[in-house]
Amino acid sequence: MKKELFYNSLKSRGSGVFGSWLGQVQVEGIESILSAGSHLPITHLAYALTTAYGETGGKMQPISENLNYTSAERLCTVWPSKFHNTVVARPYVRNPQGLANHVYGGKLGNSEDGDGWKYRGRGLVQLTGKTNYEKIKRLTGVDVVNNPDLALRTDVSAKALIVGIEHGIYTGKKASDYLPGDYHNARRIINGTFEASKYAGYARAFEEALRIAEYTNQEVRNTTTNRFGWLGRLFSNKGG
Repeated sequence: MKKELFYNSLKSRGSGVFGSWLGQVQVEGIESILSAGSHLPITHLAYALTTAYGETGGKMQPISENLNYTSAERLCTVWPSKFHNTVVARPYVRNPQGLANHVYGGKLGNSEDGDGWKYRGRGLVQLTGKTNYEKIKRLTGVDVVNNPDLALRTDVSAKALIVGIEHGIYTGKKASDYLPGDYHNARRIINGTFEASKYAGYARAFEEALRIAEYTNQEVRNTTTNRFGWLGRLFSNKGG
């Protein structure tokens, strides 16, 4: 795979992703996904990159779910089944641990006190609930059950993303249900059809970049430590 061509395509002004510049941290996140997904068909890998791009706001780094809400009204909007009025919601304002245990406790495999907070959302896609952490442990061999914060490590989160979309961990829908051919409905792998058209556009941009770079599903060597080859030129040339 010709990495310089890949990144030049992504940061071209008309690509629809990243604008005209990519930071080193973003590239490191992309490289982790390319490495973890190097065996995938091109449309599956494109959609994995798409998912990380959309779910992290283009940062391409794992994030932890933000449960620090500042108003009772917002809690009622986000979790109407849990909070029927602001009086009920008020104790959970600026109380992320209490909120996680309240909204996630007793579901998603969370059975013990504190499991809601322990297994809150983490990763390039928000891995949530003990059952899903157990699935990731089984499929990756990484013990995110006893150490959930491992899901915030870049390489682990990339592996979780790949096995998640390939095995249907997040919603029961998997990449092969839609790809190749239907980037719009592939959004159901993660989150129904929420912003599906936008994500389909991202996917086309990533697929084009992979094709330009002559990607084939073979091992992709991680090159983020290369400071003098194409990666050095990428960071020294921030224009489009």
